Amino acid sequence: MNKVIDVSKVVLETERLVLRSFTYNDLEDLFEYASVSGVGEAAGWPHHKDINESKEILARFINSKKTFAIVYKENNKVIGSIGVEEYNSEKLPELDDLLGREIGFVLSKDYWGRGLMPEAAGRVIRYLFDVEGLDFLTCGHFDINERSAHVQKKLGFKEYKRLIFDTSLGVNYPGVLNILYNKNKYNL
Repeated sequence: MNKVIDVSKVVLETERLVLRSFTYNDLEDLFEYASVSGVGEAAGWPHHKDINESKEILARFINSKKTFAIVYKENNKVIGSIGVEEYNSEKLPELDDLLGREIGFVLSKDYWGRGLMPEAAGRVIRYLFDVEGLDFLTCGHFDINERSAHVQKKLGFKEYKRLIFDTSLGVNYPGVLNILYNKNKYNL
């Protein structure tokens, strides 16, 4: 089952990153990376066409209290996000007796290839397992998104189901839903 999670007051750190809630001061940084063609599309959403679209998304991030801003310490800039979403319990009824969530992530194209997303997502995963006590996390990727597949594999996710993902682009993509179990709870 989906555990209720509120990350609005959570601040996590790694060597190079701070993971915290979004604020309205992050609007320009969000628009800067979310308006680049190919960034959102790799995750199933169209890149932002104008700053007003980013403003609406930013308000959703703040109000939902389930999305971390990824801040690069070197320049104090928001360079991406990690959402702690509800997984689709109707499609995964076999997990009803366990506590879980789904994570999704996006990173500015300017920061690809530096190992930042595994660093950020790994820290969020440790928080969700060690502090929130989740039993599992799911995370999906389209077959065409090799970067996301690589990050998920590096984090220890294993293939759980092949799916066709509906996207806000109006296109359905084949892909994989991966799962990661809390090793501390299950001695895996």
